[in-house]
Amino acid sequence: MKSDSAALPMYLQTAEMLIREIASGRLLDGQKLPPEREMAEELGIAVGTLRKALDELVAKGLLERVQGSGNYVRHGSDTVGIYSFFRLEKLEGGGLPTAEVLSAERRSKPADLPTFGVSEEGHCIRRLRRLSGLAAAMEEIWLDGKWADRIAPADLSDSLYHYYRKSLGLLISRVEDKVGVGPLPDWSLPEIGATSGTLVGFVERRSLTASGEVVEYSRTWFNPERVRYVARFR
Repeated sequence: MKSDSAALPMYLQTAEMLIREIASGRLLDGQKLPPEREMAEELGIAVGTLRKALDELVAKGLLERVQGSGNYVRHGSDTVGIYSFFRLEKLEGGGLPTAEVLSAERRSKPADLPTFGVSEEGHCIRRLRRLSGLAAAMEEIWLDGKWADRIAPADLSDSLYHYYRKSLGLLISRVEDKVGVGPLPDWSLPEIGATSGTLVGFVERRSLTASGEVVEYSRTWFNPERVRYVARFR
């Protein structure tokens, strides 16, 4: 279970959900959002929380507030959100990413991992990934051991890159993904709708700093009947 300090604040969760809805095209450029009280009630949050989330979108150039008229979606901003590198979406698009940490331990890097980082050890983090509550993927993330002596599962937020930046001073500037198919590992949970050994979508990722140092390697197995891998280019 995550600690209260690890969880993203509700206004940020709401802002990120809306950012992904805009990116996926489910919220169109120029579309008027519902009245704030109606929207807050639909989302199950306080009006003040919603307004704080909308302030985030205004600051990112994704929303325009027109006095006496309402809030309007604006596309075309180059500003990205916390989940800008997260490529999985629900089949219909969008979906707020959350994660359940299954384990986090420091250990020697296995021989089957590609070379990355400078330490012989890494932090192995295994998670169940959900999109708006839908269990969809299993993740195994390896962070190079030089960045922390120990990582407690309760300290991890739904966005590891957000945690890296805020807690470790590590900024991921770009990623390299290889997408294919692979068998679900034996530690997978049946909640994702497929059993261990089943061939599913598979993503291998290298995460790099601005200087080009590879600091993280991850493997993600996702159920293609529930989610898809989407990359958008401008």
